[in-house]
Amino acid sequence: MQSQLTPRPSFGLIRYFSVASLLGILVALTVLLLFYRDFAFSALTDHETRSNIALTRVFANTIWPNHAAYVKGASATPKAELAQRPEIDPLRRDVLRQMKGLNVVKVKIYNLDGLTVFSTDPKQIGEDKSANSGFLSAKAGTTVSEITFRNSFDAFEQVINDRNLVSSYIPISEGQNAPVEGVMEVYSDVTDFVTKLEKTQWRIVGGVFGSLSLLYLFLFTIVRRADNLIRAQSEQTHLTHEAMVFHQANYDALTGLPNRSNFSERVDGLIKAAKRGGTKVAVLCLDVGGLKKVNDSLGNATGDRLLQDVSKRLTESLREADITARCGHVEFGAALSGIGGIEHLVLVAEKIHQAVVNPLYAIDSHKLAVTTNIGISIYPDDGKDASEIIGSAEAAMHHAKQLGRNNYQFHTAAMNARAMALLSTEQNLRQALDNEEFVLHYQPKVDLATGKITSAEALIRWNDPRTGLVPPGRFIPILEETGLIHDVGRWALRQAIADYLRWRAAGLPAVRIAVNVSPLQLRNRAFIDEVRQAIGIDEHAAAGLELEITESVIMEDVKHNIASLQEIRNMGISIAIDDFGTGFSSLAYLARLPVDTLKIDRSFVVDMTAGPQGLALVSTIIKLAHSLKLKVVAEGVETEEQSRLLHLLDCDEMQGFLFSKPVPGDVFEARFLTLPVVAVG
Repeated sequence: MQSQLTPRPSFGLIRYFSVASLLGILVALTVLLLFYRDFAFSALTDHETRSNIALTRVFANTIWPNHAAYVKGASATPKAELAQRPEIDPLRRDVLRQMKGLNVVKVKIYNLDGLTVFSTDPKQIGEDKSANSGFLSAKAGTTVSEITFRNSFDAFEQVINDRNLVSSYIPISEGQNAPVEGVMEVYSDVTDFVTKLEKTQWRIVGGVFGSLSLLYLFLFTIVRRADNLIRAQSEQTHLTHEAMVFHQANYDALTGLPNRSNFSERVDGLIKAAKRGGTKVAVLCLDVGGLKKVNDSLGNATGDRLLQDVSKRLTESLREADITARCGHVEFGAALSGIGGIEHLVLVAEKIHQAVVNPLYAIDSHKLAVTTNIGISIYPDDGKDASEIIGSAEAAMHHAKQLGRNNYQFHTAAMNARAMALLSTEQNLRQALDNEEFVLHYQPKVDLATGKITSAEALIRWNDPRTGLVPPGRFIPILEETGLIHDVGRWALRQAIADYLRWRAAGLPAVRIAVNVSPLQLRNRAFIDEVRQAIGIDEHAAAGLELEITESVIMEDVKHNIASLQEIRNMGISIAIDDFGTGFSSLAYLARLPVDTLKIDRSFVVDMTAGPQGLALVSTIIKLAHSLKLKVVAEGVETEEQSRLLHLLDCDEMQGFLFSKPVPGDVFEARFLTLPVVAVG
């Protein structure tokens, strides 16, 4: 298959080596050149400095005694007249005689005031050099020299051009430890030396460059071979990477089976072949039940191994030409071409079922059981393309799931009609939220000892303008399936709080309002923030609110839910376990749950009057709750006998048709909030 990836340019080792090596050679040569030049010029300057110091000492011993008086007293003479002093000519003759045959091209003499009392260039006599750093250093007893290049320079007898000169400021004293009596500046011409140094410098650079070039050529042959090997390896790696990316995009990482998109493409291919040959294609979708229990009890790693074993059994139960795929977390798919009649598909479904369910899965020391429901659709009967055929099979699978575990169902027209009806209901529910068609009805809870209303449960109803009031059993499951439960649940929470605060502000008795929380809401990480935003900063809103959560939902992810419920309870909100007795909760977990109220499921209340076992069960639940300091509310109380027995069993509160059905908010306000109530806080 052609890769969809853009080929990445290969790493050009030769190019990088060539550029890096040449740059390295240039840097090395530059550093060498600068180092050699600095070293050579420093050595030359030191050499000339020593020569100039020796010259100055000779001057101090032979000539200076004859002219010291003039130099020291020159400051008293006006600068303009200084060059005309008669002492200048004898001093000039003595200096020129001493410098004859040397490479000295200029001499200056300064007194300790920085006045230029003599220069071989008469124009400079009388200049003030008292602020010159070289002069100051020499005056302090330190010789200072520097080498400079001059385009034009006034020497003893003529102007010289393009010369390299070393100038030295040297203290004049009559002995080694004698005080400084003046400063002598000597200029030495070192042009010939500099020329020789530069020639030597370039010979060295040429030799080093030649050596490095030979090394470069040697390494180049090695690198070129390595580059060829790397290019070949890079191309192979790129092909391997392409294959890996393609596999990740088209196959499930855990089972190795084709993923949903790949499965859809393959089903499309089977359908195209079936069109040409006038044959049929069958698609089977199956889910795996029991995996969540395995993950919760034994960990996700065990659950993953279980899914791998399921996929292996599924693949082995089909023909080699058939296609198997993993279409979701616990959902697998199979596509069969060249099928016979319905009887053939029944045999296939039963074979798959037996293979997946039996025998039990042996993982480590555990024997694990799973269930499966299979949905079957046929091309062209149930759809014209892969999307429709797979969708029909999934609809049949969900239908099988509703009928009970471990069975299979074929897609039918009736199922399609139901799906269309559900789609229409979903659209109407979306409009209902926008059109404010949802309302809250309130069912009071009554204190069994006093008969007073203590609180009320807010129950959502849909006032459909087309059909009237819709019972929750017909639309709550659809809200949960479509995810609309988050928006509707958020509205219900805010509306219940608004009603409570409105009644309280009107001076009516403040009865706590209980709001049901959907499983999807509790799993949503944003739910706690939604609750916090709903109560706002009004402390009465939290005190007047109770959240009811079913026992089975709490037990789905106990650790996470305990943390979430504790955070909600810390806001001052009460928590109630709804439908207690149906969720098979552990007593150890029950003791840890941050809850205030336990609501006995209506089925236990009904069985209570059927015999001593039912009565004993309710009695046990009430005693258990009280031992854990929990309030007990019995749901679904419809008869006086039930109410009497609950009172005898010391149940705290009851809720049911015996006292009142759920009623609209205005009716609840008018009918019940004028009665005596138990204060909430």
